[in-house]
Amino acid sequence: MAKRMIIMLILVGALFGGIFGFKAFMGYMMQKGMASQGPPVQTVSAIRAAVQEWQPRLEAVGSLKALRGADLAPEVSGIVSRIHFQSGETVKAGTILLEMDARSDTAKLQSLKASLELARKTWLRDQEQFKEQAVSQATLDADLANLQSAEAQVAEQQALVDKKILRAPFDGRLGIRMVDLGQYLNPGMKIATLQTLDPIFVDFFLPQKDISRISIGHKVTVIVDAYPEQVFSGVISAIDPKVDTGTRNVGIRATIRNPEQQLLPGMFSVTHIDTGRPGRFITLPQTAIVFNPYGNIVYLVTEKGRNADGKPNLVAMQKFVKTGETRGDQIAVLEGLKEGDFVVTSGQIKLRNGTPIAINNRIQPANDPAPAPVDD
Repeated sequence: MAKRMIIMLILVGALFGGIFGFKAFMGYMMQKGMASQGPPVQTVSAIRAAVQEWQPRLEAVGSLKALRGADLAPEVSGIVSRIHFQSGETVKAGTILLEMDARSDTAKLQSLKASLELARKTWLRDQEQFKEQAVSQATLDADLANLQSAEAQVAEQQALVDKKILRAPFDGRLGIRMVDLGQYLNPGMKIATLQTLDPIFVDFFLPQKDISRISIGHKVTVIVDAYPEQVFSGVISAIDPKVDTGTRNVGIRATIRNPEQQLLPGMFSVTHIDTGRPGRFITLPQTAIVFNPYGNIVYLVTEKGRNADGKPNLVAMQKFVKTGETRGDQIAVLEGLKEGDFVVTSGQIKLRNGTPIAINNRIQPANDPAPAPVDD
């Protein structure tokens, strides 16, 4: 009985040993076969590195501001009696825009003028009597004080009456009217905005390191999304003498010609400032660069022997590069590449040094230094 049990265990052990041995052999053969095949071929797009001429320039975002702009409001309260302007109208400095009821103030002014005339006549009469020693110097001084007080009261009341009439403080275009006839106005209540639009200012900021590249009178160009195909020209008119300690940026103001009054205060703008002479740079689509903390790299397409059909075997090789300015979809490569290098532009996430690749350029990444806005 024991002998038969031993024989059965030996047979079972042999069976399992054969099974595990066969599995190990199959795994070894599969691994050997895969090793002989090498890594799989990865499909990528690629482009030849080209040289372009770029004008060095600074770019900043900013806001437009009127040459002169104010929200017009009365200094005194009153009821609107006349309105002399329309919304959006262009007016000259001094143009009467609005009148408030001033009948009671005018009547008081006439009363004060009558008192002034009486004080003047009294003073003149006492001057003649003083010559005859008929009145004292004290009387004459009191008459003069009364005259000056009356003149001051008339001037004060005249100023109050004048404030009932609102005039344009400068040339410009009026905004939307905010008041109506018969409306009661409080001091400071906005009736309309007035803006001088030609020329117009653009305010923006630049890093402190770029201050040496600009100066008063430097030419600038401005683009706004309202007119994406139009470029507006101007010059730098002011540079803030103080650098912001929080951002280390300095404020810049440029004056832009706006004869058609297309640019409006408050618009968002992009300002370009050309600096120095044009330079030649190797440019690539930005998608070709793999940005890393330890350095930026690209993958070059290189040949490594030929296959059985006589076609070259293409592999990807890493190359560290030094990048520069970006424009639109492109980036300048300052070091690490030469003109004509074949560079992978998409699919790098699948690559490492020596990875076999196949090129398919049916879909290429955008490669335009000045892409035009596209409406979705």
